[in-house]
Amino acid sequence: MHLEQIIRYPVKSMGGQRQAQCELSQSGVPGDRVWALRDLERNNFKTGKRYGALMGCAARLIAEPDANQPSPEVQLELPNGTSISSQDSRVDTLLSEFLGSPVSLMALRPASDLDHYRRQPPTAEDPMSDARAVFARTQGEPLPDLSSFPKELFEYESPLGTYFDAYPILLMSRAGLASLAAAQPNSDFDVTRFRPTLLVDEAGDAAEAFPEDAWVGKTLKIGNAVLSVEMRCPRCIMTTHGFATLAKDPSIMRTLVQQHGGDLGVYAKVIEPGRIAEGDQIQVLS
Repeated sequence: MHLEQIIRYPVKSMGGQRQAQCELSQSGVPGDRVWALRDLERNNFKTGKRYGALMGCAARLIAEPDANQPSPEVQLELPNGTSISSQDSRVDTLLSEFLGSPVSLMALRPASDLDHYRRQPPTAEDPMSDARAVFARTQGEPLPDLSSFPKELFEYESPLGTYFDAYPILLMSRAGLASLAAAQPNSDFDVTRFRPTLLVDEAGDAAEAFPEDAWVGKTLKIGNAVLSVEMRCPRCIMTTHGFATLAKDPSIMRTLVQQHGGDLGVYAKVIEPGRIAEGDQIQVLS
């Protein structure tokens, strides 16, 4: 079992950059989700859950982050051909025009800026119907159990000081993708739909359908880093969006629900920082 890919996503919900190696820290892969779009009307973050067009945008960091500049300059490539830097004064205008909604590209703020991260009260008349739309669940399918998420996420949109959904690392296996593809061969279970930070390959191993499930509650060593695997990852409507060469496909979620309860991959946190690289062997420590 080895690490096949390391991927960071400089702007939340936009496309990723593959990294051959990196120095994994307690904040995850350096440069991962260090920018996000702020909805200027609703005062919350605009993501691919409601704006699938974001997933077709590419984002590339011009410099590496450091303690003094956690959100360095990022170059954006929009599906309409627009290319613009975060340092360009027109960036908010062009992004707002692209999405048809007023937004602002936001760098990370300190964890002490509680109002920046605070979750806004729900505005939907039917919160349950809204949740079903976000998680792409039909009336007969159960909503995911969110009780295992960090408690701060019920008050804030992300862990304070970050733009992560829950934890800094999302691990997925090739075996899980292959299992879903076998169950629904007419769908394209391309890895880019599922946005892992670390993709694990078990080629040659007698892998189970979803081997990462067995890692929950355990620690993994990858390169010089040690990770604690916290929970399975409930999936949302983002997995069904069409972008680039991938078609919009609601059956992706139907297959996920039927085959694996709507989950795919596992969330983890870094308990011992260290260097990791593609090809590193992965050890289950406990």
